[in-house]
Amino acid sequence: MPTIEELQRISTQVRRDIIRMINGAASGHPGGSLGVADFLTVLYFEIMRPDPVNFNMNGTNEDVFFLSNGHVCPAWYSVLARYGFFPLPELGSLRKLGSRLQGHPSIFEKLPGIRMASGSLGQGLSVSIGAAIAKKMNGDSHLVFTLCGDGELEEGQNWEAMMFAPAKKVDNLIAIVDYNGKQIDGPVEEVMPLGSLRAKFEAFGWEVTEMNGNNIPEVLSVLNTVKSETGKGKPNMIIMHTCMGYGIDFMMDKHEWHGVPPTYEQAAKALLQLQETLGDY
Repeated sequence: MPTIEELQRISTQVRRDIIRMINGAASGHPGGSLGVADFLTVLYFEIMRPDPVNFNMNGTNEDVFFLSNGHVCPAWYSVLARYGFFPLPELGSLRKLGSRLQGHPSIFEKLPGIRMASGSLGQGLSVSIGAAIAKKMNGDSHLVFTLCGDGELEEGQNWEAMMFAPAKKVDNLIAIVDYNGKQIDGPVEEVMPLGSLRAKFEAFGWEVTEMNGNNIPEVLSVLNTVKSETGKGKPNMIIMHTCMGYGIDFMMDKHEWHGVPPTYEQAAKALLQLQETLGDY
């Protein structure tokens, strides 16, 4: 079991990977990726503990994860590589021609750890519900986790899924909304106000919890608590408050970094703020 300090070291290195990957590709989405690094680190290295050696698309007899807001995949790729799903040097191929590390996750390239293409937003929750129901039908007691973006909730398909999961008592599902309040065109509240997400999810019949997604002890505690509350007839939703660009002072809380790669000078400045902890790829 990794300590809090070890999890922090991993997430810091993941952030270094994100900056180097996106700078090397001269394309990508650093803001949201930096914001979810802590969550994905805790999820893989402590909560799910998947088997990277015997990866299979069905995810039988293990917890599985689906990324719905696919543009934050640099954080996911880094966590997958550092967990052992594929070689670390492959991180340098992000968005390159023929790479398995596409700008949005793809199953065509058969990258271990990826079970769903998520270039188009709004689909991950529906897929996750289907996977959770399949686990129930197969007598598999493991859980399904999925991460969605707050701006992504502007896609109507999400709300059909929100109605379906409680109606069918999909209680082996834990959905997480990355609530950083920013999307590509500006603050979410200016583009399309979401109102009270908690009130909406509860009205649909979800069990709702909130947490600070950039506080590793809190992420660990809340995920463990919510995991212990599954199997009680309701799906679980976590509203995860994060800061876009977390860890880099000139990126933090700025929607402009949703989809803009750092220049070499900006990347160098960012890396100075992130101590190398596990060795760069």
